[in-house]
Amino acid sequence: MKDNHDKIISIVGYEIGNPQISDGSLCSNEKVNILRFTDAVNALEHFKINRKDYALMVSDLRMPVINGVQLLKTVKDLNPSARTVLTTDFEYDNKLIQEYTRKRIINGLLQKPVEPHELVTEVRKQIDILAGLSKKLS
Repeated sequence: MKDNHDKIISIVGYEIGNPQISDGSLCSNEKVNILRFTDAVNALEHFKINRKDYALMVSDLRMPVINGVQLLKTVKDLNPSARTVLTTDFEYDNKLIQEYTRKRIINGLLQKPVEPHELVTEVRKQIDILAGLSKKLS
């Protein structure tokens, strides 16, 4: 990601916003800010204001008001280049999740309970993919 301004990674949900996982272990790039939200509505409001700066949003499926699928669909509608990861304790046979994964609205899936190393690995993978896409475009 060759940008002169900071990028944002947000983690949305009670369980996956685990404070035991340090921001530095999620992403060692100093130009990346890690934000944690327990409320999807607040996360979406922040995203709307800062959509151009978002690199990645990781969201739990089950949340009140706006579920993770709705949240990530809105993220992709507003910034198609942002990467998205959904965490769920359901099996991946849900037709909407499969469709959104096929359409690349959801870029990654993690089965709960999410182990810290799994979240770190997936965040790094998505950031690497985004960096690769940025290089291809420049």
